[in-house]
Amino acid sequence: MNILVTGATGLIGDKLCRFLYNKHQVCVLTRNVPKAQGQFKNRVTCTDTLDDVDFNNIDAVINLAGEPIADKRWTEQQKQQILDSRINITAQIVNKIAQAQTPPHTFISGSAVGYYGRQSNHVLIDERWENPNQEFSHSLCKQWEELALSAQSSNTRVCILRTGIVLSQHGGALGKMLLPFKLGLGGKLASGEQMMSWIHIDDMTHIILYLLKHHELSGVFNATAPNPVSNQDFTKALCHALNRPMLFPMPEKILRLLFGEMADLLIFGQAVVPKRLQRAGYRFRFSDINDAMTSLIVRDN
Repeated sequence: MNILVTGATGLIGDKLCRFLYNKHQVCVLTRNVPKAQGQFKNRVTCTDTLDDVDFNNIDAVINLAGEPIADKRWTEQQKQQILDSRINITAQIVNKIAQAQTPPHTFISGSAVGYYGRQSNHVLIDERWENPNQEFSHSLCKQWEELALSAQSSNTRVCILRTGIVLSQHGGALGKMLLPFKLGLGGKLASGEQMMSWIHIDDMTHIILYLLKHHELSGVFNATAPNPVSNQDFTKALCHALNRPMLFPMPEKILRLLFGEMADLLIFGQAVVPKRLQRAGYRFRFSDINDAMTSLIVRDN
């Protein structure tokens, strides 16, 4: 297949492209062409504009681009940047698909479990959940998803991935946590009772490959492990894998002081489960948080 990938140099995109370019022709949309060419050792075609891409010759689009949501404090300017970075590129893709005479048969676009907003720790949330909490993360994901889904037609199927916390030793949330936890400075966040919907980077990658392969699948999918855990259990699993104590909790007041509104991502959560993927026959490589942590920490050592 000829596959276009946006966000290819990010955490998920990097690993995904290393699978794809062994069997497919991969075109990467990137703001930094030399960097991307070096990152993938010239195994992919790189461009900095969609005007160079003939969507009549593209079989599938995988849209992972977007400003990291938790890297900076949420000022109004930063929230607009987070939104624009997703909406603008998705709108361009949707327009290109609409204009093509032989459009891509598959469009896989990112989203996040933030779509559901903060939820009760005791409720399991699947794709049919209709009571999202009205907050920034929901509004962001809702606009992003609705735009991507507008590309659905008899010629193009659209798959939306509501992704949880992606666990990888090479970056993301876990990558940021490793150093302080290795130093014995780790601990639960706020109450520790908030639920965390996580997914191992290997499963995240293989879910996308699974959706590429199974043309009968479309719509919204929760890309999370089947067993969400509390922040306290998540922290225990990481400390156990590192053989370090869990000594230094981070109170809610400190999180608010450090991160402002963005602290909501750390203080509140939701227990999201991947019911549609499981019903579609996808088998998770990592369903248990302890197994997931051990696999990543062992690789890192």
